Amino acid sequence: MQIVTPEFGLIFWQLVIFLLVLFLLAKFAWKPILLSLKEREDSIDSALRMADQAKIEMQQLKAGNEKLMADARHERDRTLAEAQQMATQLIEMAKTKATEEGTRMITQAREAIQTEKNAALAEVRNTAAQLSLDIAERILRRELTDTSAQQKLVEEYLKDVKLN
Repeated sequence: MQIVTPEFGLIFWQLVIFLLVLFLLAKFAWKPILLSLKEREDSIDSALRMADQAKIEMQQLKAGNEKLMADARHERDRTLAEAQQMATQLIEMAKTKATEEGTRMITQAREAIQTEKNAALAEVRNTAAQLSLDIAERILRRELTDTSAQQKLVEEYLKDVKLN
C-alpha cells in the first residue's frame, strides 16, 4: 500500500515546487499573458466597432444609391413624358399641315375648275356670237324679200346649232 499512499516529504516538496512555479508564473508570465489577453480583447472590440461603423456606412451608401436610383427613374420618366409630348406635338403639327395643304389644294382645284368653266362659257358665248354673225351674214347675202323664206332659213340654222 505504500505505493499508493504518498509520504509527507513528497507532498511537501510537491507543494513547494507548485508554490514556486505559481510565484514564477505570477511574477513573469501572468502579467504578459493578461496583457496580451487585454490587447486581444481591445482589438476585438475595435474590430466590432469598425464593423458596426462599416455597417452604418453601408446603410448610408445604400440609402444614397436608392435616392440616386429614384432620381434617375424620375428623370427618365420626365424625359419620356417630354418625348411623348414632343411626338404628340409633331403629330398634331403634321396633321394641321396636311389639313392646310389639302384645303389649299382643294381651293386651287376649285379655282382651276371655275377658271376652266368661265373659259368654256366664254368660248360658248364667242361661238354663239360667231354663229349669230354667220347666220346674219348668210341672211343678208341672200337678199331674200320674202319674210317666210327668211324665217325658214333661220329655223334651219337654229336646228343645225345645238346649244345647252
